[in-house]
Amino acid sequence: MTDKLFEELEKKYRDYLGVEFKDALTGMFNHGFFLTFLAREIERSQRYGLSFTLAMIDIDAFSDFNRLKGPLQGDQMLHRIANAIEADIRSVDVAARFSGDIFVLLMPHLNKTSALGAVGRIQQATLDATNRQLSISIGLATFPDDAEDRDSLLSTALEAVNKAKLSGRSKIFQFADNRPVVSTDDATVLIVDDDPRNLKLLAALLRQDGYRVISASSGNEALHLLVREKIDLVVLDLMMPGMDGFEVCRRLKDNEQTRMLPVILLTALDDSDTKIRGIEAGADDFITKPPNKAELLARTRSLIKMRRLNKNLTNIENVLFSLANTVEAKDPYTQGHISRVSGLAVALGKRMRLSATDIEALRYGGALHDIGKIGVSSAVLNKPGPLDPEELRCMQQHAIIGYQICKPLRSSLGSAVEVVRYHHEKLDGSGYPDGLKGNSIPLVARIMAVADIYDALVTDRPYRAGMSKEKALDIISREMKAGKLDEQVVRQLLELINRPSPAQPDTPPLAIVTPAPGAGAASSIILQP
Repeated sequence: MTDKLFEELEKKYRDYLGVEFKDALTGMFNHGFFLTFLAREIERSQRYGLSFTLAMIDIDAFSDFNRLKGPLQGDQMLHRIANAIEADIRSVDVAARFSGDIFVLLMPHLNKTSALGAVGRIQQATLDATNRQLSISIGLATFPDDAEDRDSLLSTALEAVNKAKLSGRSKIFQFADNRPVVSTDDATVLIVDDDPRNLKLLAALLRQDGYRVISASSGNEALHLLVREKIDLVVLDLMMPGMDGFEVCRRLKDNEQTRMLPVILLTALDDSDTKIRGIEAGADDFITKPPNKAELLARTRSLIKMRRLNKNLTNIENVLFSLANTVEAKDPYTQGHISRVSGLAVALGKRMRLSATDIEALRYGGALHDIGKIGVSSAVLNKPGPLDPEELRCMQQHAIIGYQICKPLRSSLGSAVEVVRYHHEKLDGSGYPDGLKGNSIPLVARIMAVADIYDALVTDRPYRAGMSKEKALDIISREMKAGKLDEQVVRQLLELINRPSPAQPDTPPLAIVTPAPGAGAASSIILQP
């Protein structure tokens, strides 16, 4: 920001509000001043057709750090993070403290692709500033691509940072474009081949069916194009000099942003070994060279349709995760609960050597397990005492409500939907909503039950203070011996909490941090929803 512009905005802000424009703790611009500047930047963007990107930077589980270390160290950490952010931005960028542990960064003239590299450096700088005691999640949204006004831009950036946190923390997430998916006629196909004759032939065949076609003559060129262009399908030759088709496909499928992009491998080698290598690289389909026109177009149409369905499912899932965070915000005592429970459940699942599919069910099930509380009044959620029978019945409905919300996405969410419905079931049949017993309760739901109970016990609730981890583990052990909780899961929890394993590098660093001990309640509170 130029000195002249800064002075103008400062004067307007002081004249209008009569208050300071800097945050006293961090020295950054404050919330109000940032909104003033953001409104001005949106107006400039609309007038001159310029784009800019907004980054929302969230400190993961900072409330746990504050509770564990105390407010003084918490304030010192915020100050260090603010300094790290401001030391790593351009002179035209504007950084501010948006709320308690959330910072925002406005980056003029940068689209999301360019901004991604910038915020990656900032994330690394902030992690170094905290000596990696904390993790940092970042969400990106671009104006005007992702939003039409100030409020919608802030909402999309917040949605993106929430998605980053749900992906495992210390992640950067670009807001998914929620505009209608292009029709088949408008879909873009990237064809990759080092032979110009093959490129010309493929382009001619695909354009006859109405597709927009982009060509690349090498693997590296293809990867660069995928950053700049919105691609719906890749037709990829296997035998290319330098980076071959196997490696390009593998990189696409290993990247969070492109892993759902369908890939057709084009090969002159019609043998099983080639197809096995292609499948291992993540290929969606194969076509033998020279391509048959009818076969090429039929497979292209099929995969474009699959791409459209996946995009729509992703948009619906984003809404679900945003709703889950909204539900959590209704209860100030459960702030960070879904993130901690999801992280702890995943850690338990990894210790038990569950499949990657089950691990994902635990991750997403943890994020969504309390989404049904959208149908429970705040008066019941925040009641500072035991629930009466009618209130208890209303609270127990959240498992069914959540299941009904998530059920339409069963094909995408998989066993996470079962986690949502069954995470309050008990092995002896005393749980809810269905009174299931023993192995009729899915294993992922039994794991989630233990993770959910542990976090509920060690955190403050309206009706009691959080208890020590020792007391919480004692209560959970007694519930196990009474035949209510899965013995294998509980024993893994005891080992994980008492002797954290270094063999779990993907577990969020604060997923099992225990708050300061409080006055515990009797073991019966384990049955409180």
